[in-house]
Parts: sequence; C-alpha cells; structure tokens
Amino acid sequence: MSLINKMLQDLDARGGQPGHAASAPEIRPVPAPERAFPWLRVALIAGLVAVLGGSGYMAWRLKAAAPSAPAEEVPLDLSKAPPPAPVVREVPVQPAPAEPVEPVAAAPVPEPVQAEPPKPASKRDVAAVKRDVAKAKPAPAAVEPKPAAGRVETTPQRAENGYRRALASLEDGRVTEAIEHLQAALRADPRHDAARQTLVGLLIEAKRPEEAMRQLGAALALDARQPAMAMLLARLQLERGSPGIDTLMRTLPYAAGNGEYHAFLAGALQREERHREAVEQYRQALGTAPQNGVWWMGMGISLQAEKRTPEAMVAFQKARDSGSLTPELQAFVERKLKQFAQ
Repeated sequence: MSLINKMLQDLDARGGQPGHAASAPEIRPVPAPERAFPWLRVALIAGLVAVLGGSGYMAWRLKAAAPSAPAEEVPLDLSKAPPPAPVVREVPVQPAPAEPVEPVAAAPVPEPVQAEPPKPASKRDVAAVKRDVAKAKPAPAAVEPKPAAGRVETTPQRAENGYRRALASLEDGRVTEAIEHLQAALRADPRHDAARQTLVGLLIEAKRPEEAMRQLGAALALDARQPAMAMLLARLQLERGSPGIDTLMRTLPYAAGNGEYHAFLAGALQREERHREAVEQYRQALGTAPQNGVWWMGMGISLQAEKRTPEAMVAFQKARDSGSLTPELQAFVERKLKQFAQ
C-alpha cells in the first residue's frame, strides 16, 4: 500500500487539492514467454511436397522423351505373352493342313504398359498430394496459438496482460490509453490490486476524483481490509463536503494498531464535533507514537471542547514539549496554555 500512502502524503502536502499522484514505478511487467515458430514441422511438410512433385515431374519427362522401344527391349512378362511363331513367316500360303496352326502374328500384340507417354494422371496425383498436404497442414493459429487469440486466457492472465499494456502505454506517455487498459484489466479481475492503485493514481492526476472515488469504493466493497484505501477515499470525500466517517468506520476493525488511521478518524470525528469519540481515537493513535505532538494537540482540542480542562492542559503541554510541531502550531499551543493559566 506504499502507493496509496504516497498519494495521501501528496494530498496532505497540497492542502487537500488533487494533483500529482504517485505511480507504481517499482512494479515491472514480467515478459510473457515467447513460443517458437514450428520451423521443423513446416520444413518436413515442404520437403514431402517437393519430393513428390519432383519425382512425378522427372518420371513424366523421361517417359515423354523415350522413343518407342522395340518389342524385345520392352520389359514384358514373356511367360504370359503368346510364344513367337517364326515358321509362319517362312511357310508359303498353301491350303490349310490337316491341323492348321493359327498365325500367331494375327493376334494383336499387347501394348507395353509404359510404352506411351504418361497421361496427366501423374500431375493429378501430385496435385492430389498437394491438396492432401494442404489439408493436413494446420492453420497458422492452430500451429502455435497466441494466448490472446488462440487459447482462452484465464481471468488473472487477462487482467495481468491489460496491466502490462497499461504500463507500456504509460512509458510512451499515453495516459488516456493506459487508463482504458487498466479499466479493462479490472473488469477481468477486480481484485488486481496493482491495477487498481495505478488507476486511482492516474485518475487523481487527471483531476477525475469522482471516478477515483468509484474505484476506491469498488475495491473496499470487495475487501474492506484495506485501511490505506479507506483513508484515501475518506480524504476525497472530505474534500467534497462528506465527512467520510462511514468509510473509515467500516474499515476500523481491520486497522488495529495503525496510529495514522486512528488519528485520521479522530480528525474526521473532530470536524463533526464528535469530540468524545475523537478523544478515544487520539488515545489509540498516541499509544503507537507517544511523541507525536500533532496528535497531542488534537486531543487537547477535543478535551477542551468536552470541558475536560485539566486533561486538555496536559495534552497541550505534551504537544509543546514534543518538539515536533511547526512554528505555527507551536505558537497555537502556547496561546492555549496561556489561556488556561489566566
């Protein structure tokens, strides 16, 4: 809560006027791990296509360029072809003998399976392979999906990514864009404390206190155990005429031992002339810092208002002797003590 405490100190230094709010320079985004592009998978697929296409093309060129081979050079299965009958070509035409032999040459010689140039089927095969490879090749988003577009981000991841984008925008001086990123981060995860504190600081810096108050109220509604945020919200409420006491009382059970908180609440009660309650809160605050002259002075004022003059004199004396007052406050305490002496 150092950021909120710094904002409170800044507001005190400016006399309650909103102005420069602290940012969170100590917060640094953790770079998200980068995923390597699947070069190996793409190379394998490209190699397969190249081999298939190249082999099909070379086979077609060789077959197309080869002349018609003689029958004896064609690699036919001679065991299945009809046996040659050279005698038929040497015997003159005569009446058919008793047992005529059917001229083998009259039978059509089966064409070699690969005697013709290849038909475009090989090209179609290559094209079919390419289509199959294209179908099998995953889409770019499916190969290595980015967290923002592929896999569904978890709620904390969306909030953290928005927060990182806001910090990047701030580094470039784009405050309005940073505010939008922070608001988006909090919509994803309202419990992102760093985003909330940074957003509140930017809104106060941009003189948008009403929005800052809404953000602080939302944070306390989720978790009232945030004394620093309660004090900041109460301060903004006090500047706009609201006592802010209700805000402080809701978080009071979680501020035990917090002297600053008790003193802040005492001052708010004192402004509303609830001096008896203010005295009790000053007493608890001084229990944590007995030498705080300002708190002794505040207690003296409320004790005097309660007509508890002897106790008020003691409180003013302790304030004077603390040595921690500014010259103006020191003069005020001296005047009070002179009044009591008369």
